[in-house]
Amino acid sequence: MSKERINIVNRRARFEYELIDEYTAGVQLQGTEVKSIRAGQASLGEGYGVFINDELFIRDVHIAEYKYGSYANHEPKRMRKLLLQRRELTKIQKKLGEKGLTIVPTRLYFDDNGRIKMDIAIGRGKKKFDKRESIKKREDKVRIDRAMKR
Repeated sequence: MSKERINIVNRRARFEYELIDEYTAGVQLQGTEVKSIRAGQASLGEGYGVFINDELFIRDVHIAEYKYGSYANHEPKRMRKLLLQRRELTKIQKKLGEKGLTIVPTRLYFDDNGRIKMDIAIGRGKKKFDKRESIKKREDKVRIDRAMKR
């Protein structure tokens, strides 16, 4: 098997949320979903996590239908179960009891064994002034980098 580097990142997550804790979870997928991810046809932008009967699911993560999937194709925005250990699930559930926290997918990738993993984070939504501060820091960093190159 070739060492593919599929790495789908949710860049808006760090801008929209203040990330508190990060976890790595397996994802329960169908065959055509894996093939679409290999082709890089996934988007984490609108995704969020929900607990249903003490199990963690990820919603609104868009994995495009596989081009050659025929009748066995998957639904692009279906709920997908995240595979974590019980103690991690209880820890996450306790933290979500705090007001304003949510589960955000930050990255989707293949690990060294060829399994698809998803990095998730517990985040608190940033206010408008926090976002302005993030933009200012990013622009300052760019200015410093340009000055160093000269």
